[in-house]
Amino acid sequence: MDKKPNIIFIQNDHQAYYRWGWDEGTKPKRPNFDQLAKEGATFNNTYCATPLCGPTRRTMLTGLLSHTHRQTHNYSDPPYNHEVYLDTLAETGYQNYYYGKWHAGPGAANDHQCEGYSQTDYGNPYTGQAYADYLERYNLPRAVHHIKKAFEIPEITAQGDFLKLKEGADYQCESFWCGEHAIGVTTTPKETHESFFLAKLACEQLEKLAQDKSGKPFSLRVDFWGPHQPHFPTQEFLDMYQDFDVPEYGSLASDLTGKPDFYHRERNIPLGKDNQIIHPTPLSWNEWKEIVKYCYAHISMIDAAGGMILDKIKELGLDDNTLIIWTTDHGDALASHGGHFDKGSYMSEEVMRIPLAMSWKGKIPSGQVRDEYVSTIDYPVTILDAAGTKFTKNKIHGQSLLPLVTGESDEWREDIMSETYGHGYGEDIVSRMIVHEDYKYIATKDHIHELYNLKEDPFELVNLIEHPEYADILKDMQERLIKWQSKTDDPEKIL
Repeated sequence: MDKKPNIIFIQNDHQAYYRWGWDEGTKPKRPNFDQLAKEGATFNNTYCATPLCGPTRRTMLTGLLSHTHRQTHNYSDPPYNHEVYLDTLAETGYQNYYYGKWHAGPGAANDHQCEGYSQTDYGNPYTGQAYADYLERYNLPRAVHHIKKAFEIPEITAQGDFLKLKEGADYQCESFWCGEHAIGVTTTPKETHESFFLAKLACEQLEKLAQDKSGKPFSLRVDFWGPHQPHFPTQEFLDMYQDFDVPEYGSLASDLTGKPDFYHRERNIPLGKDNQIIHPTPLSWNEWKEIVKYCYAHISMIDAAGGMILDKIKELGLDDNTLIIWTTDHGDALASHGGHFDKGSYMSEEVMRIPLAMSWKGKIPSGQVRDEYVSTIDYPVTILDAAGTKFTKNKIHGQSLLPLVTGESDEWREDIMSETYGHGYGEDIVSRMIVHEDYKYIATKDHIHELYNLKEDPFELVNLIEHPEYADILKDMQERLIKWQSKTDDPEKIL
């Protein structure tokens, strides 16, 4: 019988599958992620189950869509009544380690048979004892960030420590939350940033595991807080983009004609007023481009931290029987659809489509570029399949990717459904999305529906829902959505 593999799961937060570079402009530099993809498989059509942390993160623990596990918003937080893959791994003989952001409902990773470091809720890595101990261990100062630009969100920035968030000033994150809507430079060593803090904790644990002669398999998961804003890279990573040039993003100038009204919601001042986006965007493209550069540098910084983990695995000889998955929870709407900062309540490609790469030396042939429709519902099913087990207590919505990437089977779904209940800021939104071949259909209860030809209109500028020549396409997409709603026992039944 084959020995159970070790399992490494690395997750970024808030990173789209594709950003700028769409017409040969500069793309984010992420050499470590790209190397992992070359060593195994990467996926061009991976979608988050829900474009919001809490719901899709619980999906990645349970293999269930949010309408079943009922984490519909970041803080709806129903109790865990469904099987969690971490618990199943532990019951199968795995030792679980978890480092980083939880934000998947009540509790934290240690409530699901994990050792390591995680916090309840969204969390703030810069204020905990584990970070203080880390700084002392490596003789590091506490992270300091010099603020380049900060957006105002009245209900947040008026609170306590956020009042210190001033453009042109140094700043330390000391609040309950570390998701400031700002860009700046981390002026302390890169090792003081949350990403390198988490990567170092993971590497320390890997070194201990390499000395363990028990033969017990382990799973190790690292959930970075970035590249979710704030974008605070060090100068080293900003210098990677000294000659930064990128064309204006394709939907920045959109006036959102043909969109549901919730596309117009924007809390960030000066981008919005009274929670409504301002058209045209108050920032010039040069101003947006500077924000994008900091975002890119942040992506490269997270990539370097993740690369530390991948390098350590190889250095310690732990890569011989280890499944490695690297992904993100959802995308990012930065500078899209009229000029947003952060994600919105909508289901555009920028928010829905995410990166995914996986490798398993000797099991997954290298160099695969897959076009099948994959979802965050598939991740936990894949992990348990690799461990030789499966979910047994619930009807699961996801499928294991292993037969696909190992060549055991070429059967796979023809489409994918995702859903949202809105961002949770006073909205009343129930949406379902289906993607198949060139088309995307979004059905939203009590709002205009949306139909896009993604091949001809990748920025989703023209809603085809009322174009009679697309009636047959619309009917087909609606039938596909109805099938998904039926097989997942969706209680909403929008159609």
